Amino acid sequence: MNTLTPSVTRADLLQSLPDLLEPGLSVVFCGINPGVQAASTGGHFAGRGNRFWRAIHLSGFTPEQIEPNDDYTLLQYGCGLTTVVSRPTARADQLSSWEFRAAAAGFERKIEGYAPQCVAFLGKMALSAMSGSRDIEWGPQPATFGGARAWVLPNPSGLNRSFSLDALVTAYRELRLAVAPAGSTRSA
Repeated sequence: MNTLTPSVTRADLLQSLPDLLEPGLSVVFCGINPGVQAASTGGHFAGRGNRFWRAIHLSGFTPEQIEPNDDYTLLQYGCGLTTVVSRPTARADQLSSWEFRAAAAGFERKIEGYAPQCVAFLGKMALSAMSGSRDIEWGPQPATFGGARAWVLPNPSGLNRSFSLDALVTAYRELRLAVAPAGSTRSA
């Protein structure tokens, strides 16, 4: 007999964030799942401590820092946003491994359909859970994902104290330089 009883949390009542995708983007940044603050406001990476928007601006993906409510403008710089798991949570560790496995095939089809040059996973957790590999390194990956070059960047969440803002900017800049064609005037 199952003794677990489901409890409804504030996050369970929130809507998922819509993807910001279009065909042929240079980079699709892939979050693990929406945070509660982001799902509440409708703006990707809206949490007070989240450093995503600063990191992509300072690394050169955007000419100015975008506010979470204006996240849709990221498309004009050749970049998109999505998450592997659509269920909002306060922390990524509140997701189960089966949620990643259940999302994997559909997520890979999504990437194949939009055909970005690169999919950048924000943190090792999602790619590790979907691939079943614990040996995920930072940076470019040896295998593609959904036909796109796969890259792993540090998670910009304020809860991730392992990486300073400077370290995030350095890692994100490495990706920007890898996807920017020589002589390109476009940010990504």
